[in-house]
Amino acid sequence: MQNSKGCLYVVATPIGNLEDMTPRAVRILSEADIIAAEDTRHSRGLLSHFNIKTPMFSCHKFNEEKRGGLFISKLEEGKSVALISDAGTPCISDPGHRLVNMAAEAGFDVVAICGASAVVSALSVSGFDASRFSFVGFLPRTKKDMLKTMAQALPGTVVFYESPKRIQATLQIVADEYPTAQVCLCNDISKKFERVYHGTANEILAQLDENPNAQKGEYACVINMEEMPAETSGDEPDALSLEAQLVDIMVKTGDSLKHASLKLHANSDGVSKKEIYAAMLNLKEMFL
Repeated sequence: MQNSKGCLYVVATPIGNLEDMTPRAVRILSEADIIAAEDTRHSRGLLSHFNIKTPMFSCHKFNEEKRGGLFISKLEEGKSVALISDAGTPCISDPGHRLVNMAAEAGFDVVAICGASAVVSALSVSGFDASRFSFVGFLPRTKKDMLKTMAQALPGTVVFYESPKRIQATLQIVADEYPTAQVCLCNDISKKFERVYHGTANEILAQLDENPNAQKGEYACVINMEEMPAETSGDEPDALSLEAQLVDIMVKTGDSLKHASLKLHANSDGVSKKEIYAAMLNLKEMFL
């Protein structure tokens, strides 16, 4: 490893099965001067398994900016720093991006040591076209925000993480709103309770009910938002919603349809004038 200039290595580690650790990752972690780990207690077992004795320092979301100064100072000394998260590729729904940004802005090389990623693994077994996809991490808690996040992926494929405690409730929302959408649900990837489900949300919910281990292990969910009939894609509900909003504004304020459309456009995020105009025409056809 070249130490004439400090280098930050972003090292992917297994998401479960230790056989997924690459020889290059083992070498980099062994040769690095220090390791920046999301949780040193968690990573100690990994390093011990591969007989890696490199000193570790914590680097998690609560201390990343403060601790970043230590790692940057090591880079300035010409030393190498290896960044790891608890599992998988750092910075993907895990801490580390602040340290990477600090190192890059300071002019140090940042090198990716490729390896396991739950997002990529789930996509690879989904059978869906992954030439265009959206990864949204963990979905928002509320149904409204959850649906808004998923709708932003239309058309295409959306990938998200979910906890075993919430997965059935989340899938029920998908079943209600997108009943024909095809889903690939990956549970406990590369670990003891690994299982991959394919089908609609309702079909997968039935399979989860029959699996006594459904509440064990984290989930990565892939939804194909591309091949849905127009009536389930969200187009018609959105148009009706705009019409209802226009009528509501007119009733409450006494405004004309034109003035109601201006107010709706001013107070609606992501709704175009063209969509509102189409809703106005629909209303005129209905009532004039």
